[in-house]
Amino acid sequence: MQPARIYPAKPAKVYLYATCLVDMFDPDTGIDAISVLEQQSIEVVFVDKQTCCGQPAYSSGYTQESRDVAQHQMSLFQEPIPIVILSGSCGGMMVHHYPKLFAGHPIEQQALAFSQRVFEFTEFLTNVCRVKLEDKGEPTAVVVHTSCAARREMNVHHYSAHLLGQLSNVDIKKAAYEEECCGFGGTFSVRHPNISEAMVTDKTHNLINSGAIELVSADWGCMLNINGALEYQGKSFKGQHIARFLAKRTHADGGAS
Repeated sequence: MQPARIYPAKPAKVYLYATCLVDMFDPDTGIDAISVLEQQSIEVVFVDKQTCCGQPAYSSGYTQESRDVAQHQMSLFQEPIPIVILSGSCGGMMVHHYPKLFAGHPIEQQALAFSQRVFEFTEFLTNVCRVKLEDKGEPTAVVVHTSCAARREMNVHHYSAHLLGQLSNVDIKKAAYEEECCGFGGTFSVRHPNISEAMVTDKTHNLINSGAIELVSADWGCMLNINGALEYQGKSFKGQHIARFLAKRTHADGGAS
């Protein structure tokens, strides 16, 4: 059984695990996340050879392949410092499923120790840094997509709400059926495209009808799916990772555009 989550004191240094989607589709989000963490007087280390966390292979039933990927990731982060990750679903994979992958394996204890060092970005800001954000932006209204996997496994809906609630000029809107999946689900959207399209159509409809001006999420996989659907529909409404949003609101964007 995995031990209860223990939150350390704010560290002087962390690793950033950007995720493959941020690295490929929105590297500025990674830069903004670094800026937000540095604003907390934390040194950020980025390991160049990090890749996918192994979740797509794992959720598709390729256990050995996902174990190989996971073992590679664990080998990269040698220093005993926290690993801050920019995706709740990837965080769930590392925190909850890495120990399962290696149960009874010679490196079971290594996987368990590794999993306890992984913190989703909003979780880390809330429970480790205990940030107090100062809003320097203009008044706006925002709706949050929390990702069903990240919601279940990492409680990102609580942490996102906590952080956004500190921003005095941000009005938080609620979307109908906010806990429902956007239809991405990693390989699900590829294997069942028609079902996925119907799901993301419902999701975009509810997000737009929330009355928000801006859309944020702590999971770029969902954001990729939702933004793609919004673009296909010809909508100007577009989502961004919460790291980008917080960096802009607190002027910690480091010049990223």
